[in-house]
Amino acid sequence: MTDKRFSSVWDALEDTPADAENMKLRSKLAMTLKDYITRQGLTQAEAAKAFGVTQPRISDLVRGKIDLFGLDALVNMASAAGLRIEITILEAA
Repeated sequence: MTDKRFSSVWDALEDTPADAENMKLRSKLAMTLKDYITRQGLTQAEAAKAFGVTQPRISDLVRGKIDLFGLDALVNMASAAGLRIEITILEAA
């Protein structure tokens, strides 16, 4: 059996490269939003108000349930909190 190496856990878990890239972006956004909540010392209720969502959505976010969030929702939350998003697109190796 050959050991196959992956550059990301998402490359190993997802069915297609497109799905893996989507999950990489979603996980990065979710981690950034969670870090923002921690750095600002926000409660879940305060974060919900800042992000324009409900407290249960923040609970899902901080518990790492990124499969419940689409890219649009995460971008909207970041924008509502006053965060700016930049992306870099590279050609695959």
